[in-house]
Amino acid sequence: MSETATPEQLVDGLIRLLDVTPTGDDHFAGRRKPGGVGRVFGGQVIAQALAAAERTVADANRNEERPVHSLHAYFLRGGNEDHEIDFRIDRDLDGGSFSNRRVTASQQANGQVRPILTLSASFQRREQGVHHSDTMPDVLPPDAVPSEAELREQYASSVPEHVRQMMLIPRPIEMRHLEPRHWMGAEPSAPVSNTWFRAAAPLPNDPKLHRAVLAYATDMTLLGTCALPHGLSWTLGNLMGVSLDHAIWFHDPDVKADEWLLYACDSPWADRARGFNRGKIFAQDGRLVAEVAQEGLIRKIVPKGS
Repeated sequence: MSETATPEQLVDGLIRLLDVTPTGDDHFAGRRKPGGVGRVFGGQVIAQALAAAERTVADANRNEERPVHSLHAYFLRGGNEDHEIDFRIDRDLDGGSFSNRRVTASQQANGQVRPILTLSASFQRREQGVHHSDTMPDVLPPDAVPSEAELREQYASSVPEHVRQMMLIPRPIEMRHLEPRHWMGAEPSAPVSNTWFRAAAPLPNDPKLHRAVLAYATDMTLLGTCALPHGLSWTLGNLMGVSLDHAIWFHDPDVKADEWLLYACDSPWADRARGFNRGKIFAQDGRLVAEVAQEGLIRKIVPKGS
């Protein structure tokens, strides 16, 4: 995508990326990201897997609406931007209230088809119940916070060239951080991160698409939370980190991913080259609409000769 792309063009590209194509026998093809290089973004694989699973739920239940309420994924291998992704769906359950799907995402690698992610998702028929909810943290509203794009432009000259190019790539998700970021020269801090985010332009009125975009965005900012107390970051070149698993609970199936959402993340534990991260997602009116958990591999990189 061009560096001069408008927010609408960026979001149109994201919509196309998440629109998986049926290939028969409960298989779907996930597109490659245009211009993508290296590893596939984990949020993309999760969102495409969810989109594929959603396709098989309505047709198995006479088009009864059964929104996803949770998903649990394991990253097995890094995906490659050189190939499309094949998603195979196993229909494990279509009961009176719940449906369950297992998804295996695979790619070509060295002449072999190898799984890169497995995901289980559960879907529930709409019904009412008792209610209670955590309250949203008391933070500045998004309009009072500079955009991440503005900050990246401001700080780009202070990071290495190869990092600078990645920093300045325009993104379909608009983000506004409440705390200083590692690429801003921030000192080690408590493992807490609060970020406003939304699609950079309006999305079509399709709840499945909004849930897929939300799933895509949940893989942003989360893993880095466990590195905050330790002075480690990808920008500094002293951190190697990859996601191991990822879980999302969709409390509100009608969440709007093109309206401001607060991603309140914390990390209660890190040890043994792993870090555990949690996230709560709130609508701007204070409703808790989703929660996320992720464990990642985090290793400190020691420069050669030190």
